[in-house]
Amino acid sequence: MPQILAGTPRWLATVRLALPALATVCNRCLESFSPMTDSTDQSARPTPGGTVTLAHGSGGKAMRNLIETVFVRNFENPLLAPLEDQARIPLEELRCLGDRLAFTTDSFVVDPLFFPGGDIGSLAVYGTVNDLAMSGARPLYLSCGFIIEEGLELEILHQVVHSMRKAAHRAGVAIVTGDTKVVNRGSADKLFVNTAGIGVIPPGAQVAARHTRPGDVILTNGSLGNHGAAILGARGDLGLEVNIKSDCAPLHDLVEVMIAACPDLHAMRDATRGGVAAVLNEFAEAASVGIRLDESMLPIDEEIRGVCELLGLDPLYLANEGKLVAAVPKPQGAAVLAAMRAHPAGRGAAIIGEVLEHPQGLVILKSAFGGERIIDRLVGEPLPRIC
Repeated sequence: MPQILAGTPRWLATVRLALPALATVCNRCLESFSPMTDSTDQSARPTPGGTVTLAHGSGGKAMRNLIETVFVRNFENPLLAPLEDQARIPLEELRCLGDRLAFTTDSFVVDPLFFPGGDIGSLAVYGTVNDLAMSGARPLYLSCGFIIEEGLELEILHQVVHSMRKAAHRAGVAIVTGDTKVVNRGSADKLFVNTAGIGVIPPGAQVAARHTRPGDVILTNGSLGNHGAAILGARGDLGLEVNIKSDCAPLHDLVEVMIAACPDLHAMRDATRGGVAAVLNEFAEAASVGIRLDESMLPIDEEIRGVCELLGLDPLYLANEGKLVAAVPKPQGAAVLAAMRAHPAGRGAAIIGEVLEHPQGLVILKSAFGGERIIDRLVGEPLPRIC
């Protein structure tokens, strides 16, 4: 049996005990993998000043200086260092981590750029990492593209990029290639970020919405709606004074724990735009099953509940950036729940519903008063630009 060092977190020990063969095979590959350097290194923050001009996107000296002083200093790693037009990734280290690649892309236009609990930089990294993790993949490499409005303060760009550096270090990934464009003032709103990500799926993992089955239990890892409520409060449009932070966080370690507890985990999605309601409708439609939620089991913080009641919002539709929804075979439900609660990202985990044969393609909520209502997809967007 593999040795677990004293002081090892319980959730990490679970993974190591459950996957000794994979850990042995991958040691050499992990040694060659170089994620972002320590986020506490303040040398990556040169003294900022001035604003972004069109010259910073022209391909000349100003652009080169921006790339070197902002992006390269923060994202430094061996795959980025050559500054070619592409990152060149050795296939050997990918093969020994799994048998398939997971590849995703995302774009981020959140307003405001900075909000309680995160910013567009950390959101871009964690959002991409989580999209990869929902397939059971281990996230490894990211790209990032910046669309910058002329006149953006360089200090703001420094803060966002440095936040991405810290987020990548926390998530154990490397940002290995990227691009920068500057558009005329008024042609964009300050800053947009596009990412792509590559991860490796371990042998045997078959996580997909279409694999949801009648008899499965539905789990989530904590309080719902925090990100959407945090963005609403940060905008200040409604004059609300709330102390709500976004749940923006990476979930790949939590996913590893869940799969270790249940290798046959059926389906999993992060509940971002459209919230839990959107994810469960995707499960129900993809697998032609029905899903029933129990309102009394939903983990919702009182402050979130209060904001929703005041504004006529439903927390099931609010965005999250650190919450997932999973369909797990019922016999393994208790084990997965216990594993989640032993992990820092899953302490508030709960079983919130079940999968049924009928009504196919529908999600039903059993209310606290015993009635039922259909949880349909949203029509329109009550909170635009939340990610």
